[in-house]
Amino acid sequence: MQQNLRQLVLKKGSEKYIFRYQAGCEDALLESLISQARDSRTKFDWFDAAVLSFKLVQSLISEADKLLNEPALEVVEPFEIK
Repeated sequence: MQQNLRQLVLKKGSEKYIFRYQAGCEDALLESLISQARDSRTKFDWFDAAVLSFKLVQSLISEADKLLNEPALEVVEPFEIK
């Protein structure tokens, strides 16, 4: 499962925000961005959440483009051994 681990990083002044997530769990990542933006104890704000959300969408679009442009696998008819 380690190969599916991804991260988004935001450096803001002297602070660095690192969000790690599993592929397929982007909804949980978005929830984390929202929670972090609501937390008044950090300098992470709604603009930061929007920037990282945009980066996430860009990466998902890039992945989708790669999948759509891969050559289709050849379908082989099943056969029976007699």
